[in-house]
Amino acid sequence: MAFNINVNGSAHSVDVDGDTPLLWVLRDVLGMTGTKFGCGMALCGACTVHVDGVATRSCITTIDSIGKSQITTIEAIGTTAVGATIQKAWLDHEVVQCGYCQSGQIMSASALLASNPHPTDADIDDAMSGNICRCGTYVRIREAIKLAAQSNGKGG
Repeated sequence: MAFNINVNGSAHSVDVDGDTPLLWVLRDVLGMTGTKFGCGMALCGACTVHVDGVATRSCITTIDSIGKSQITTIEAIGTTAVGATIQKAWLDHEVVQCGYCQSGQIMSASALLASNPHPTDADIDDAMSGNICRCGTYVRIREAIKLAAQSNGKGG
């Protein structure tokens, strides 16, 4: 079945079953491999993308549920002001260790700061819960989010 979806500002027509997870459409059909497969049950956060600006687990989001929604992936998050600020903070705090979970972490952090430019520690905990980092870089992730929040509105 053909579905028309908008990913990173570009229209795409994909011919897949309606129950195909968005993750597999992105990776296998569109060749956008920045979004990672982790658990397949929306428990780890590696597959996080934005659907209309909301952090969404793409491994359980079926393509037939997307409709006219705007999908943003890690490949394009740096083109947004908040995404670019998060990416810079990630580098400044040397967050990445193995890197596997980082696309999902960045997508969740970007959605948080887009909706709440100055989050509290509790806000960060809530937004980032469910994003698992096997390397344990949680302290650096929190500090990078705080740095990005401080940089908001100051040109990065």
